[in-house]
Amino acid sequence: MTGMIVVGDYDPLWPELFEDLRERLAPHVADLAASIEHVGSTAVPGCAAKPIIDLDIVVAEVATMPALISRLSEQGYRHEGNLGIPGREAFQAPPAASEHHLYSVVSGSRPHLDHVLLRDYLRQRPDEVRRYSALKVALAQRFRADSQGRRDYSRAKSALVEELVAKSYVARAAGSPCRDGGRTGW
Repeated sequence: MTGMIVVGDYDPLWPELFEDLRERLAPHVADLAASIEHVGSTAVPGCAAKPIIDLDIVVAEVATMPALISRLSEQGYRHEGNLGIPGREAFQAPPAASEHHLYSVVSGSRPHLDHVLLRDYLRQRPDEVRRYSALKVALAQRFRADSQGRRDYSRAKSALVEELVAKSYVARAAGSPCRDGGRTGW
């Protein structure tokens, strides 16, 4: 029997888990990657999240992607294509690795900016973190942890995510401080 989607309170160990994953990946992609960033809800202190670390390997240009895909495949990652988001490549983690989502994006591309601007926007706005967390917890109680339930969960939170992404671009345009140096992404 499949349980409900697990969304829990922020865990202060998530940044350490990211660092461990980054350190494991870096030797294999350092010459190809501009950075490896912690992205997603686990990168936002105080944000409720599924206990799965999201990472972006950021490359300088799209021409680097085939070499990166090859290197990650050699490390046991399975390339999954863009999963419907042009400009972002997704990878399934090797079975023995801790659970995480790995993506590759081109620096400054829409998928890259969506991730880091939203992360940085939420880091500066605890009221929005509380709002987003409350929605995620409520939705997790409604949907099962199977493939359909996860799709429905993502779809149900997409309007708020899109609103927050739009606000993050407005904040950037207004000159609000939104970057933390790039080491730890959305």
